[in-house]
Amino acid sequence: MSKRHLFSSLEGLVPKALRGIVASNPRLNLDETNRVVFDPESPKSIVSIISGGGSGHEPAWSGYVGTNMLAAAVGGDVFASPSTKQILAAVEAVPSDKGTLLVITNYTGDCLHFGLAAEKTKAKGNPCRMLICGDDVSIGKQGSLVGRRGLAAQIGVLKVLGAAAAEGLSLDELFDLGTAVNGQIVSIAATLDHCHVPGRTEHGALDPDVVEIGTGPHNEPGYKKLSPAPSVEGLVKEMLRYCLDETDPVRGYVKFNPGDETVLLVSNFGGMSNLEMGGLVDELLQQLLADWNIEPVRVYAGSIETSLNAPAFSVSVINLSGVAATSPYSLDQIKGFFDLKTDTAWEAVAGAQRYRRPRADQLVQPPVEERKVIDEARDIKIDPVLLERMLRRACNDLIKSEPDLTRWDTIMGDGDCGLTLETGAKALLEAIDGPHKIAAKGSVIEVLTELEEILEGKMGGTLGGILGIFFVSMRTALQENLELAKTEGFVPLWSKALSHAIHHLEQYTPAKVGDRTVMDTLIPFVEAMAATKSLEEGVAAAVAGSENTKKLKARLGRATYVGTGTDGKELPPDPGAWGAMVVIQGLLAAISE
Repeated sequence: MSKRHLFSSLEGLVPKALRGIVASNPRLNLDETNRVVFDPESPKSIVSIISGGGSGHEPAWSGYVGTNMLAAAVGGDVFASPSTKQILAAVEAVPSDKGTLLVITNYTGDCLHFGLAAEKTKAKGNPCRMLICGDDVSIGKQGSLVGRRGLAAQIGVLKVLGAAAAEGLSLDELFDLGTAVNGQIVSIAATLDHCHVPGRTEHGALDPDVVEIGTGPHNEPGYKKLSPAPSVEGLVKEMLRYCLDETDPVRGYVKFNPGDETVLLVSNFGGMSNLEMGGLVDELLQQLLADWNIEPVRVYAGSIETSLNAPAFSVSVINLSGVAATSPYSLDQIKGFFDLKTDTAWEAVAGAQRYRRPRADQLVQPPVEERKVIDEARDIKIDPVLLERMLRRACNDLIKSEPDLTRWDTIMGDGDCGLTLETGAKALLEAIDGPHKIAAKGSVIEVLTELEEILEGKMGGTLGGILGIFFVSMRTALQENLELAKTEGFVPLWSKALSHAIHHLEQYTPAKVGDRTVMDTLIPFVEAMAATKSLEEGVAAAVAGSENTKKLKARLGRATYVGTGTDGKELPPDPGAWGAMVVIQGLLAAISE
């Protein structure tokens, strides 16, 4: 976990953050002294719903203030409850003729301060109730006097209550509905490491090969540490078992009947990438269906309630059918509460789900492409054993070089070159070993056609584009000049095709020798082949060209932004040029075996 922050301490950070948050919704007001974000247009004719807690969980709770959700939110210090005075300021900022409902997560400080504020509000003759939300199954039924800890699913409760309040439900009706929703939630969190608070010395960081299950959103210890860290599939399986196994006497909080409609809510604690969050949601949905016969009718995922910069997440499943069975509201009404639009951060995770389709209908497969038929009259054949040996050697050499290529590209570029080339090499090996066994016939054109498919379909980035153009042009030139092989031999044919490919490629890229790109390998290789008609000389030129990139300052691509070449030190080679050299050298080595 990174301990670097833009702000070196918490001094003044919470009010500064609140000022920044309300800037994105000019309709909201901020009582900076009391750290209360409120909606000045909140109607007095409906119950005012107020939430809050310690800061550091943004967008909770200030981000959910607005139409059809919270009337106000109050923020304490980082991971600390707001004071009773602050909470009372929030109540007074959004007065209601129908009363105030305080909705909080189950933490001692919040319960005490919000509870005292509720009592003081009632003492003034104003109706007020407090709903405490807890959903964490890692806090078992036995051995806990305080009940379940609150995790991000409380935001789902707030969403339902905000929509229901807008429809005119009374204070007691909202309290009962919130109780019903909270009673049908199971949640658990997992963390790769603890979060870090600006300006503090944190202890207890997790080892790199440990994942902790059942952690809280304030660096609280979890229920269980897993070491070595499981795969994401294994982690998800264990988390869902804790949530959904009704036979567990300690954690079987909610019963799920066949056909029950559910909500999946996945919250990023702040340090997970959006890429991994997407993969996590997909894995959760797959396992929910396969192992538990649960297919959620709503999916909410994103930074719902965070924990500063923690690389962690929580998973919640809400049984909507169970809510309908324990409240006066129908399943459609409850889904309608979730679907009602707000002008808050909720919309960032809600999307458009009112008319949700089955996932199977969303995951559309493209039409199966017919395999290209090779025209025997325009093919080039060589010994199949030699062809396969050449391809395997080149691919395996390239795969072995991936760590170096990735490391060099991380220094000089965006770090994807090694993995891109490895992807292509592995795909070609799969084609060699697959049902079509592309090398078995000794067909050079079939191999080049397969390479084109791989480059176009599996290898992205600049390098994939350059090599795609190169191989298409080379195949075309080979087929157009087949007669040359009959009169002058195969080496002149290959030389002419390579020259044609480089000439064609130069129409799409300005890169020349000396620009520190893959062309520093390809151009010398092609030019040497053309001049000497010798593969050995061509390979030697390719090796020299790739070695020379260690002395060059990039003039094209992302590497141009790296300040290099001014102190006389040798740089890493260009990874694209080096990768191309590895392939060319591997082909020659296989021929020489």
